[in-house]
Amino acid sequence: MTSLVLVEIENGLVKQASRSAVMAARAFGDVDVLVVGEGATVAARIEGVVRVLHADLPPLAETIAALMADHAGDYTHLLAAATAFGKNVMPRLAGLLDVQPVTEVVRILDADTFVRPIYAGNALATVRSKDARKVLTVRGANFDPVPAEGGNAAVESVSAAVEVPDAQIVGLEVTKSDRPELETARVVISGGKAFKDAENFRMLEPIADRLGAAIGASRAAVDSGFAPNEMQVGQTGKIVAPELYIAVGIAGAIQHLAGMKDSKVIAAINVDPEAPIFSVADYGLVGDLFEVLPQFKAALDA
Repeated sequence: MTSLVLVEIENGLVKQASRSAVMAARAFGDVDVLVVGEGATVAARIEGVVRVLHADLPPLAETIAALMADHAGDYTHLLAAATAFGKNVMPRLAGLLDVQPVTEVVRILDADTFVRPIYAGNALATVRSKDARKVLTVRGANFDPVPAEGGNAAVESVSAAVEVPDAQIVGLEVTKSDRPELETARVVISGGKAFKDAENFRMLEPIADRLGAAIGASRAAVDSGFAPNEMQVGQTGKIVAPELYIAVGIAGAIQHLAGMKDSKVIAAINVDPEAPIFSVADYGLVGDLFEVLPQFKAALDA
């Protein structure tokens, strides 16, 4: 069997979530990848990739889905990471192929059987697809990424008789940061509405820098304007599973827990001893974050 993985290129590199999708695809045999736009050369260096399909087309979901559908006959499985990009393309592809997509896969049992979360992550469902071609999105946090270097795949230019939509990419604004990517960081420290304002929320920054951590936020913090949307962790934000997750001033609504409860170790700081976050925390500290965080920073600096 051979699978095709749609990879994302950002800042000249293959996103780690896409390399995790390549790792997932290895369960099915040989792996080809598809790159739309720039980045075919870096994709060819991904370890274990057999072939890179490169298309010089507008990076629009409608166009990409049509292109993948045109080449789907060569593959048993078509995958992408469960990012905003992958979630935009793959359901369109499934519609064109008239198959049922299997989304947010966290484990692969065999070529037809997959495990995915349901009920906001409170249960896991084992599903079996009877479709001849499987269309999957996979959670990057649940699969180790393959190395970005070590491969030497052949690059093949592809095209398809696809109708380009009456739309164009005007620009792409990517947030640049020296901190790790939120979805793939080893350590994540997140803040909630208890910070009261955006200026106080910045108290997390020196601690994150000392820990080499990414910064996340609850939906309440994002809705209050303390942090941008790309920092949101939760059911309607990003799903993370770092080695250490530190929740500061986050009550622990079920939607937030769905986005981080698979973290290896969870530490929580909250003034309310009855906060739901403590039900999933491995370590809990009941205290005022405005008193605890300065002490935490001082201990890290010592």
